[in-house]
Amino acid sequence: MNYLMVGYGRMGHAIDEQASARGHQRVGILDGPGARREGGRLDPRQLAGADVAFEFTRGEVAEENVLALLEAGVPTVCGTTGWQPAERVFEALAAAPVGLVMAPNFSVGVNLFFRIVAGAARRAGALGIYDPYVTESHHRGKQDVPSGTARRLADLLLEADPRLTSVQEGHPEGPLPPGTLQVVGLRAGNDPGTHTVVFDGEQDVIELRHRARGREGFALGAVLAAEWLGRQRGLHSFDAVLDGILEGEQKKES
Repeated sequence: MNYLMVGYGRMGHAIDEQASARGHQRVGILDGPGARREGGRLDPRQLAGADVAFEFTRGEVAEENVLALLEAGVPTVCGTTGWQPAERVFEALAAAPVGLVMAPNFSVGVNLFFRIVAGAARRAGALGIYDPYVTESHHRGKQDVPSGTARRLADLLLEADPRLTSVQEGHPEGPLPPGTLQVVGLRAGNDPGTHTVVFDGEQDVIELRHRARGREGFALGAVLAAEWLGRQRGLHSFDAVLDGILEGEQKKES
């Protein structure tokens, strides 16, 4: 698989290492001044020869990058958080014979964690005796607060618990209104990522936690997503990638 790196920060370097270790070939790096743009878009000439692209940049440029890649017919794995695809991204997907995988977190472990949290939230919500909340911590260099992963956890909790109607990111000025889920982020030190979901009750407390040991797990998941993307079309979450991985493992065992 020939791959193109769009963005080459910490995650870009980690993905590069994992992809190379799995036998894939990098055909280019587009980052900073090296990413020539025409009218705000990546230069199509720089996208030639790529079987897939990894887009890990910043929220303010991600959509234009993804549009340029899709219009050039390059399947794309996008892990940039802080943006949501507009209608023109879906129009580009409909016109292009390629796919796009977007996820706030490409760790296989985190995506298993999402499924565990969703199941626990349904059961805790049905009982009605626990008050859930989400905390997360990352190194001080991470830009978005709370993380995209924490926001996804909040969405799962709201979907599963009918008592929850809104999210409070950070600390409120006064008491937390009923039906509000609090999500708090910390930025300090070198933590690659810790996410905790707490179900707090009068009689006991249940804590579910995922702690990353480094960026390698996130990077490996992004490479697995690129390998899975293949001839897929349309927009996919990492959930679809994980289903494909699990189905493949089941076939090996049978």
